[in-house]
Amino acid sequence: MKKILFLFLCLFIAGNTANAQFNEDPIINLESEDLRPLNWGYFLGFNQYDFKFDYKDDLGDVLVDKSLGFNVGLIGELRLNEFLDLRFEPGLHYTKRTLGFRGFTDANDAIREIKSTYINFPLLLKVSTRRIGNWKPYIIGGASTSMNLSANEDSVEDNSSATFRMKKNTYYYEMGFGIDFYLEYFKFSPSIRGVFAINNELVPDADPNSPWTGNINSMKTRGIFINFTFE
Repeated sequence: MKKILFLFLCLFIAGNTANAQFNEDPIINLESEDLRPLNWGYFLGFNQYDFKFDYKDDLGDVLVDKSLGFNVGLIGELRLNEFLDLRFEPGLHYTKRTLGFRGFTDANDAIREIKSTYINFPLLLKVSTRRIGNWKPYIIGGASTSMNLSANEDSVEDNSSATFRMKKNTYYYEMGFGIDFYLEYFKFSPSIRGVFAINNELVPDADPNSPWTGNINSMKTRGIFINFTFE
């Protein structure tokens, strides 16, 4: 988390300094950029996914070792009015999480590495302020669904065979904020966003007393995205 926030801050400051967006009397770039009914672009970024567990009994938490993943995707934006835009951001998100389970002496049983490749489909409402020179802050939020290509949901093997299973489809709500910078030839927007799953993603083991999944009521993804969009 600290690495992501530090990277976001550094790039934000660098872009701000290099392009002098906050001059008192800037040259106005892309004056008609926000007047078009439809805008297109793409995004690149980073993610850090985590899990939120709900347990049946207080037997100790499942440990989650998070790593830095990446995002890439497209942007379609429909202008509703001066302050509101409807955005569709289909993208590919790759991440890895390592789970540590208590009570095992053998690392092969205690650790499960989960690599996830999500195809994400968010529908978001972007609420902006009035443009100030060559920059404009905004907040963004909405709902999304994703398909996890690495879920193993239909596998007949489970943790007894070292296979950790998750549901393929997940539903989220998302919220965040960012700033549009109007450069000479394109609009650049760094943003930070939180994502929170609303459905249980765990596929329990066949054994109801499984030492891996028996004590888990629900397992839901939560994460943070830092995206850089180009329109």
